[in-house]
Amino acid sequence: MPIATVNPANGETVKTYEAMGEEEIERRLQLAEATFRTYRTTSFAERTRLMHRAADLLDEDRQDIARVITTEMGKPVRQARAEAAKCAKAMRWYADHAEELLADEEPAAADAHDSGASRVLVRYRPLGPVLAVMPWNFPLWQVVRFAAPALMAGNVGLLKHASNVPQTALYLEDLFHRAGFTEGCFQTLLIGSAAVDDLLRDERIKAATLTGSEPAGRAVASTAGEMIKKTVLELGGSDPFVVMPSADLDRAAEVAVDARCQNAGQSCIAAKRFIVHTDVYDAFAERFVAGMKALKVGDPADEETDVGPLSSERGRADLEELVDDAVRGGATVLCGGERPEGPGWYYPPTVLAGITREMRVHREETFGPVATLYRAGDLDEAVLIANDSEFGLSSNVWTRDEKEVDRFVRDLEAGGVYVNGMTASHPAFPFGGVKRSGYGRELSGHGIREFCNITTVWHGA
Repeated sequence: MPIATVNPANGETVKTYEAMGEEEIERRLQLAEATFRTYRTTSFAERTRLMHRAADLLDEDRQDIARVITTEMGKPVRQARAEAAKCAKAMRWYADHAEELLADEEPAAADAHDSGASRVLVRYRPLGPVLAVMPWNFPLWQVVRFAAPALMAGNVGLLKHASNVPQTALYLEDLFHRAGFTEGCFQTLLIGSAAVDDLLRDERIKAATLTGSEPAGRAVASTAGEMIKKTVLELGGSDPFVVMPSADLDRAAEVAVDARCQNAGQSCIAAKRFIVHTDVYDAFAERFVAGMKALKVGDPADEETDVGPLSSERGRADLEELVDDAVRGGATVLCGGERPEGPGWYYPPTVLAGITREMRVHREETFGPVATLYRAGDLDEAVLIANDSEFGLSSNVWTRDEKEVDRFVRDLEAGGVYVNGMTASHPAFPFGGVKRSGYGRELSGHGIREFCNITTVWHGA
């Protein structure tokens, strides 16, 4: 895939870039290794100052970088500005909390004495250069939620971003440099996917994090496993959105539309499978379909647009194949389902009902504004349908019954359970999945410690 900005609203190529050659990659690896030796010893106070400065600059740049994101991958400009604001918030959160999160821990004195020690400490030390392989769908946020904790922990970062968002990738390197971070602290590598394997095999790369597809995750995990390097993977998702009879149906349907169609539905944690108790199925479906039909699809640069184009022609074709397969298998199209005329890679908000296990749309992730509706006879069936997926990223449940909440929290196979609300990442809470949605955690204290050497310091009596 060429490294290029191609506007998904009209298919026009805006700018192309040459991939970095071996000599430039080597230069950047050497710089990362050399920078880490000194950056790792900087104080938390200095890292905090730099990270706050980066957040301030991002706030100043918000409008401009939002336009770049909209041009590169089609996100409605209002949502792109919100993404930039969220990134600045996360930077400040880690700047303010990293020292506390990575403070030395002292086990109980009795346990220290039992081991024959006078004192034992657990210390968190940085690992070194970390390679980040990041996707296009949240081109700022996905990177910042790695970069902010990694840099605050004393690591340095090398970014291999998606090939369709090169301007955003270069902006991120420039942002950290303008903030005062030493040049080698955060570098963007304009390279194709084929170059990732060699980087993972390089001894100077100490760990890797990837957000992306399951095949990409398998490839990175395989090589990293061979090289015995730590990885964190956040892969696909097919999150359930369960609605029980006690739910506030108006609110549930309103949130369901946002949960499915934010970023044109191109989100791993977007709700995708809507599992509704039979007693309220018809009432919810009516509200949900009406909400999906009411969304404004159009130019992502327009402030009034709700749903922009999909990021690529291939992405739209993949989504169409899933819908067509479901229709051939007997699914009912309640709204949408047909490609609009005209330029750009648009696809309408779509709701499918009558889904069976044989349909691809039941098994595969729908990366676009397509929702599937399921009817559940009771709580047990709702749990079974929700867990009938190879993915386990997050989940949403709507009920006012605390016993039902307890059951869902206990039995849903997911990295998160959001009750009467929509899944959303926040810097203070761990984020990640189970099953084929990956492993490890981003954000919170769990995320910043993923790329630390957790060191036991034992003092003899």
